[in-house]
Amino acid sequence: MTSIAANLSDTEIPGNRPASRGDLTAFLMETTEAVGADNYMLLAIQHDQDKSDAQIIASNWIYDAVQLTGQKVIACLAQSALITAPGGRPRSIVTAAAPDLEGLSGEKARLLDVLGHGEIYSLKLNVGRRCLFVLFSAACVGRIDPDALMTAQFHCCYALSRMPQLLASVATQDPLSERERECLFWVSEGKTTDEVAVILGVSSNTVNSYITQAIRKFSASNRAMAVATAIRSGII
Repeated sequence: MTSIAANLSDTEIPGNRPASRGDLTAFLMETTEAVGADNYMLLAIQHDQDKSDAQIIASNWIYDAVQLTGQKVIACLAQSALITAPGGRPRSIVTAAAPDLEGLSGEKARLLDVLGHGEIYSLKLNVGRRCLFVLFSAACVGRIDPDALMTAQFHCCYALSRMPQLLASVATQDPLSERERECLFWVSEGKTTDEVAVILGVSSNTVNSYITQAIRKFSASNRAMAVATAIRSGII
């Protein structure tokens, strides 16, 4: 296992200024091989009042694994109690054991095992103000090196921080609901919360709720920053 960690330390980020999906895929494939995994999935979590879905940014999972498992289950895997923050000791999800994790049924867990994801590690990535997740999985339990994963986690944070435009275009591509978009638009036009409420025919509390959701989705610190992000992204 020591050789895997050593190989990871030599993993280079393709290109001088990586900014393409090809660069991202190459880096993730090299990292996956270095830690002893078979598969990777880089994702963002889109939250709403009644859902929590995974938005897949890059992955080599087969189509059936994604479709049969479902994005809500993938989101639960990414945010499970076994998630590892940078600097922590990675803990695996062994799917054949049908782990008792919120949002993951025994049937879905066994399905993942059959589809070649017998062991899954979920790593949290802090990339600027954005929080992303990466799943590394292998068909056989024990194949992935936890020590190499700890190094890989920091490598991923660093590599992704060098491609902010690519991540912004993929992970923040119009995540807003129609009402959230409308509220941000009218705020950008200089309207107050009460004025937006009158325009949309809802209460001021409802407007504030929509704006708060938009702020959280953009990982912004206030409504002005959320408006600026939405304008730069071409959403409003």
